[in-house]
Amino acid sequence: MNPASMPADPLANLRPYHLPSPVSWWPPAPGWWVLLGVLLALSLVSVRWWRRRKQRRAAADRALAELAELQAEYLREESAPGFAREVSKLLRRFALVAYRKDSVGGLTGESWLEFLDANGGGGRFVQGPGRLLLDAPYRPDNVPGMADLTALATQWIRQNREVSA
Repeated sequence: MNPASMPADPLANLRPYHLPSPVSWWPPAPGWWVLLGVLLALSLVSVRWWRRRKQRRAAADRALAELAELQAEYLREESAPGFAREVSKLLRRFALVAYRKDSVGGLTGESWLEFLDANGGGGRFVQGPGRLLLDAPYRPDNVPGMADLTALATQWIRQNREVSA
């Protein structure tokens, strides 16, 4: 080739450099949709867990306050049968909040005490002061051990404050 017939600038015939158009943020890639779904599911589960936990804690606080009122009333009137009946009702109401209704609702007598022992009683309901829940309503008013029953009920409520049944 003849150097005179060649153009002076070999790049003169090229088009200018063009950048591609910017990537749009919408619609997001499928991975972002999956991540959004997972985050929504996690937030719903955590809100439900938090509300349930708050409900159980509030129920435990109310139960402890009611137990203190029952004890104060017992100290004024010294009616062991009524006190034991009311403590049993209180524990049952709290257990219905903390556990599934079908596992608590129909329990009576020994099975009720066994349930309480299995869920934090440590054997002190069947063979200890918790036995007064069954026996005290049929005894005279001056039954010893009501302070121990109150302490046991308080301990059971506090221990079952955070159950996740």
